[in-house]
Amino acid sequence: MGLRVTLVAAARSSSLLAERFDDDRPLDEAGWYEVRLAAPRLVPLGAAELRYCSPTPRSRATGIALGYAPLAQPALRDCDMGRWRGLTLAEVAALEPAAVDAWLADPRTAPHGGETLLSFITRVGGWLDTRPADDGAIVAVAEPAVVRAALVYALKAPPATYWNVDVRPLSTVTLTGRPGLWHLQLAAAVS
Repeated sequence: MGLRVTLVAAARSSSLLAERFDDDRPLDEAGWYEVRLAAPRLVPLGAAELRYCSPTPRSRATGIALGYAPLAQPALRDCDMGRWRGLTLAEVAALEPAAVDAWLADPRTAPHGGETLLSFITRVGGWLDTRPADDGAIVAVAEPAVVRAALVYALKAPPATYWNVDVRPLSTVTLTGRPGLWHLQLAAAVS
């Protein structure tokens, strides 16, 4: 059977246009409301043997609200955005348009002084690959960016694929397999 890792994207802490790099804000009112709506679908995932979360306030709050009692994992933190931390993409693009273009075009650059996209994907993938190789289930609540990075790593996709993955708050994705050999498992259609 192998290992089953279900990643749950944290509930939101702001509207999509107000999202900030490396954001440490807690869940907003809409985020709490969405957690309550999604709870019937997500609470059963808490039966997993191991339950983790990103160390951000919104990831921890989402996991706790769903009854997971998750253990914070530093490797599941969002990408280190250096001096861009706390800014929106629009704000950075207005201040440093050439730097934003370079960052979006080359996964090995970090014009913000933080972590490169390639390093971020590798870090998240390293976390996946160090999970227990035994059969079992894991659930992890993480920032949407972390879920995107995990998918790119697991599918062995080119790093630029990261920009083409849309992860909505409270969405889930399941990876099955073992370290170094991951498969994307889509939920069965409901009839």
